Order: sequence, then structure tokens, then C-alpha cells
Amino acid sequence: MVDQKSGGIQVVSLDLVRDVEAALREEKGEVATALASNLHAADIADLTEALPSELRDLFVTALGQDLNPEMLAELDEQVRDEVLDHLDPGILAGHVAELETDDAAEVLEDLGEEEQQRVLDALPASDRQLVAEALAYPESSAGRLMQRDYVAVPHLWNVGQVIDWLRDSDDLPEDFYELFVVDASHRPIGAVPLSRAMRTKRPVAVADIMENQQKLFPVNMDQEEIAFQFEQYNLTSAAVVDPTGRLIGQITIDDVVDVIEEEHEEDLHRLGGVIAEGDLFFSPVQTARRRSSWLIVNLFTAVIASITIAMFADTIQQIVALAILMPIVASMGGNAGTQTLTVAVRALATRELTATNAWRIFWKETIVGGYNGCFFALLAGALSYFWFADGLLASVIAMAMIVNLLVAGVSGIVIPVGMWRVGLDPAISAGILLTTVTDVVGFFAFLSLAKLIML
Repeated sequence: MVDQKSGGIQVVSLDLVRDVEAALREEKGEVATALASNLHAADIADLTEALPSELRDLFVTALGQDLNPEMLAELDEQVRDEVLDHLDPGILAGHVAELETDDAAEVLEDLGEEEQQRVLDALPASDRQLVAEALAYPESSAGRLMQRDYVAVPHLWNVGQVIDWLRDSDDLPEDFYELFVVDASHRPIGAVPLSRAMRTKRPVAVADIMENQQKLFPVNMDQEEIAFQFEQYNLTSAAVVDPTGRLIGQITIDDVVDVIEEEHEEDLHRLGGVIAEGDLFFSPVQTARRRSSWLIVNLFTAVIASITIAMFADTIQQIVALAILMPIVASMGGNAGTQTLTVAVRALATRELTATNAWRIFWKETIVGGYNGCFFALLAGALSYFWFADGLLASVIAMAMIVNLLVAGVSGIVIPVGMWRVGLDPAISAGILLTTVTDVVGFFAFLSLAKLIML
């Protein structure tokens, strides 16, 4: 029912999707449920997304009480909205109550206020308060990302007391990696990795084995900053504190992996002028509307390039070969600039490109652009000469190639860094700006050189 890949990774197979789809169309919900009974929650989410939209509600209904609540948190946002629209608030509340607070908030955050309140009212009082508090924090903040379940121990305890308490407690997180050591005011003063606690003799004081240097995340810290610090310092979990410094939650690596993937996907889609969330699962009309805004911007930038060409209409009429060779200069500049832009945007996101090394990277990309410009000028010039047997035309395209690739390399670093310095996200519109620059410069350099040299 599932395909096995190298390393034991499982993915939902095409055969399974077809079998479940066939069972649902034949109104055999119990068969569809049985086919998915051994799947992980994440695989059930993948299976739900792979089904036609009209069958997803039938599949979730067929799962009934067997629905794994974690599946709801794993669903794509657009698909999850479709599924939640068909779930009774009471049933949804039962599923939400079994989730960690961060996952519960993620499931409920896109519901309308009235529907969200109905689900909250159906939750047990203790869960209702925690989930409501999580929803009150900004969407991309530590407060929304954190789990409210954590393990905190007094700094006066020894290892034996900690172990006995852990064994007797009925209210522990399902998974935890370290013990947060707190003072009398419940402010974290250190942390003990669980493995270290298990290897230490019972009489040893917790304060003697704790790590004093720990990362504490303010509750309003942005998730992108959190992801960076997890990656930078190889964290597996970290404490979240309120404005007074008191411990109120923890963030674990599994939540941060989702953030890293989300941020990377967002940057990738923005470079292409696409709104990432749910794009794959929207209807064709919805998708077209969401993408049209950047296409309109691109239309205006293309008009600018066309105006540049129109300035040399007489030159093109006299030398038709120019029209044939123009796309080579423009496309080479665009591709070279995109290479630099992609590296720069990613480096800014990972903080490998900063104010301290921006000038060094700028000069490096300038040299790279000049080197590639000279190399491809020889190739383009040779191609032009063998094609049209015109030495002047070959020299023109060679010089234009050097100019455009040099400008492309410089623009590919200057545009994203400039946007970053003024507080704009370089992933949003840097690609369109770069394409405009390389097209205009490429056409202008090629045609103006041709007019100057050949006419």
C-alpha cells in the first residue's frame, strides 16, 4: 500500500490513492478506512491531499473516530480549510484537544471568529485557555510556535528527586529532550539534557550538572529568527519566556523543521512571483487570479524593454541580423543575473551575506560577471561570425555580451542587498527588477553598439 524508498522512507503510492478513490466512489467508506489504517498521520494527510476535492470530505467522514488528529496539522492549509468546513465543531474540538497547543492553534487559526469560538467553547476548560492564549500571539511568533507542555524542575533538587518525580507524574509532555531548571520565580536559570540526567548519580544536585548558557526565546520573537538560532547553535529544544522572564513554554526541533521548510518554500515562490500557500490545491480560476498581479507587473517591465528596442527601429530595419541575435544577449544576461540573485537571496536568508562581507561579495560577483562576459563574448562572437560572416556584427555582440553579463552580476547582488538594507524582502520583487535591468541593458548595449559601429 505504500512505496518503500531507500532509507526506509515511506510515501503514499499511486495504487493506494486509486484504491481509496475507487472505494469512496463506490460508497465503501469502510474499505477506504481499512486501506489507510496502517498509515502514519503525515501519510494520511498526503493521501487526503492526493484525492480529488469532492472525495476528501467523504474520506474524512469515513475515518470518523479513527481520524488521527495529527493528520489535521499535517494537511496543506487550503485542504485543511476544506476538511474543517465539513467537521462538526464538537467533533473538531475532540480532535483538537488531543493535539499539542501549537498544532491546535495551527488547525484553528484560519477558522472564522464565530466557528473558532464554537470549537473553543467545546474544549475542556484547561485546553481552552491554553489554545486561546496561543491564538492570541502573532501568527509567526514564538508564542504561536511553542508547546505549553514542558518539564521544569527546581534548582534545589537533586537528580534522584527529578527521576522520582518524572516516574510519578501523570502530566508530562509526550516527547521532551531536556529539563529546564527554574528558580523560585519560575525563571529559567539553566537546562539539563535528558541523557545527562540519566547518566548522573542520584545524589548529585541538578544545579551542578545544568548548562548555564541556554538560549531563551522571548514570546514575541519571529519564527525566522528562531529557526536561524536553532540552526546556528544546533538546538534540539529551547525555552520560551514571557516579558517578565518567566518560563511559559518550549520550542522543539520538529516544529522548527516545519518553519525552515515554510520559510524556504515562501522565498522560492516569491522569487517566481507566486503566493505559495495553497496554490497547488486552488481551482484554476483562483490560481490564475492569484498569479495575475505579478504578471501585470511583468507586462509593464516588458513594455519598458520593448520601448528600448523601438528606439532603434531604424537600425534593426537596416540590419535584420540584429533581431535574430538580440534574444541571445538578453537571455544570457537574465540567466547570469538570476544565478547571482538566487545565491544572494538565499545567503541573506541564512545570514551568510551581511553588512560585514557585502562589499567583498559585490567585488567577487563583479569579477565573476566580467570573467563570464569575456568567455561568452568569444563564444557568441564566433557563433555570430560563422552564422553571418560579418566581423563587425561579431564584435558588436561580443562587446554587448561583456557589458550585459557584467551588469547582470552586479545587479544580481546590488538589487537584493539594496532591498534588504531598506527593510524590504528581496525575494518578493528582486527577480522582476533584475530581468528588467538585464533586458534593457542588453538590448540597449547591443543595438547602440551596432548603430555606432556598423552604420
